[in-house]
Amino acid sequence: MRVVAAMSGGVDSAVAAARMLEAGHEVVGVHLALSQNAATLRESARGCCTIEDAGDARRVADVLGIPFYVWDMAARFKSDVVEDFIAEYAAGRTPNPCLRCNEKIKFAALLDKALALGFDAVATGHYAQIFEGADGARELHRAVDMGKDQSYVLGVLNTDQLERSFFPLGDTTKLQVRQEAAAHGFYVAAKPDSHDICFIPDGDTSRWLTDRLGEQPGDIVEVDGTKVGEHKGAFAFTVGQRRGLRLGQPATGGEPRYVVEVQPRTNTVVVAAGELLGIDAITADHARWCGPPPGGVVSVGAQVRAHGEETPATAWADGDRVEVRLERRIRGVAPGQSVVLYEGTRVVGSATIARATTIREATTRETASTAATGEAPASG
Repeated sequence: MRVVAAMSGGVDSAVAAARMLEAGHEVVGVHLALSQNAATLRESARGCCTIEDAGDARRVADVLGIPFYVWDMAARFKSDVVEDFIAEYAAGRTPNPCLRCNEKIKFAALLDKALALGFDAVATGHYAQIFEGADGARELHRAVDMGKDQSYVLGVLNTDQLERSFFPLGDTTKLQVRQEAAAHGFYVAAKPDSHDICFIPDGDTSRWLTDRLGEQPGDIVEVDGTKVGEHKGAFAFTVGQRRGLRLGQPATGGEPRYVVEVQPRTNTVVVAAGELLGIDAITADHARWCGPPPGGVVSVGAQVRAHGEETPATAWADGDRVEVRLERRIRGVAPGQSVVLYEGTRVVGSATIARATTIREATTRETASTAATGEAPASG
């Protein structure tokens, strides 16, 4: 096969490219230039896509003896990932830019360009596995190294994309990858991992958003509307947040308070005690399936953070919408996050959370909707 190896300049993509070459494929290394004004050097482990990273990727390609190119996707990354990130926070939601990057850049723009140029597939250094199912279709599964598993951020891939993708590191631990890189003589063998969010190198998301959206002073209130503080922009807060609230009025019982809702229309942040954070009903949209969509109500594991715990649940699809009911309540689930569904180690699919509430509240809402329209609830 003719394969494009996406090479970020890190150790994982370097070893992935080497393994594809050793497997007998014709490999071409490609580094994605995602910044319109790329820094020369990495500022921290959070950043990536610098000129230094491109140089590191090129050195690995030279060691392997494979062709190497830099593909400029900065404009696409800016519109599909960075601007989407800003718009989501401005709308009171909490996006995951890594999922959006995988969906729009690495497995849409990159794969589409590779196929248009006559390549057969794309290989990346993600920690996940692809197996062939009983029907012959490829399935996405968790990695062996659960501490590095990245199947969550790959839950946006569809069947066609999985057919054209390789994840050579899925059966390997991070320690083994570094040892393999050292054995190849790769300069990046001991290079620190990158951490999201890659386009906010210092990790200060609040300041980064404020620089782009400007200060927008507003109130912090309790659920009954009592004002307990002020903020400089509701966009800088997310459900479940405790730090940085700087409330002028302590809670009656002295308990800590958390953000339970962000209201962009009124520029208001609502806080409450921790027990109000617990939810067990999720409505999500923009469903993407790594295979056939589930038929009827199915038992799944639901995960709402990249390295979060999987929670037993039931789910059913209704067109582009997915309803998820968790067996136990979890905290800090915000609109804009992604819920990824699993069946064992297999990724069923993902969707973007539109509403997170309790089963009692969801049932009340469905009952009211049924009474108003005369239709049965979507859950059947």
